[in-house]
Amino acid sequence: MKQINLFIELTRLKKPIGFMLLFWPCTWGLTLAYDFSNNLNYYFFYLSLFFLGSVLMRSAGCIVNDILDKEFDKKVSRTKNRPIASGKMSIKLGLTYVIFLCFTALLVLLNFNAYTIILALGSMPLAFSYPLMKRYTYWPQLFLGITFNYGLILGWVCIANQIELVPIILYIGAIFWTLGFDTIYGYQDIKDDEIIGVKSTSIKFKKNPKLFLIICYSIFIVSLITIGFLMKFNSMFYFCLTIPILHLFLYQIYNFDFKDSKNSLKIFKTNNLLGAIVLLNILVGKV
Repeated sequence: MKQINLFIELTRLKKPIGFMLLFWPCTWGLTLAYDFSNNLNYYFFYLSLFFLGSVLMRSAGCIVNDILDKEFDKKVSRTKNRPIASGKMSIKLGLTYVIFLCFTALLVLLNFNAYTIILALGSMPLAFSYPLMKRYTYWPQLFLGITFNYGLILGWVCIANQIELVPIILYIGAIFWTLGFDTIYGYQDIKDDEIIGVKSTSIKFKKNPKLFLIICYSIFIVSLITIGFLMKFNSMFYFCLTIPILHLFLYQIYNFDFKDSKNSLKIFKTNNLLGAIVLLNILVGKV
């Protein structure tokens, strides 16, 4: 039971926000491409595959992150008790779990078409190099956005079997969404990060974080409006867009207090709801 609890703690399974933020973009791409006049069983089948893949790859990513950041985590109050940083689990065992999780994720991936499999395998270097970025650039959140939203492209390709302009536009917008919410998340550790020399957009834009968030979220909303136009969505799509707009600007940005770590975490977690809202928006637009 002790090892099971350590595994759950290591992979953050009790914190589903991580794998859900990986899952939502997959659902957006899938839903954009899917023809709902066909059998819905295939749609839910792909949804379940993307959900499993998100849980497995996020879990593997957490372990790799903890191994690479072991020395940093020891110096940050929020992360010093993580299994690897605290010495409760060895790096060797952690790597064994990574191999197991990646192999299981591969079995899930093999259910997709060849194009999707090739694109997914091509994203692996991105997934496992992200933790290193905060050592060299103030933009690790940008690399996270590129990685976390890659499933949007995969969701489209598993149905359309080709890459088109629509998923690329929303992918770019989703990158800025991630850039915004992970900047908010970064304010939990900003004091420790500055002391140990870790870089982030939270530090880079600490003098005026809300302006940066406005820019990021505006680009995301513009991308949604653009794909609605290109996909010829109905008028209800644009009407319902007021919900994510209000959530992002009047709730998240207005209520964000970058000096309060608990507030940062609370605002960050609401992006799980935002992901679901955007999915419903796309569904409404296709009705």
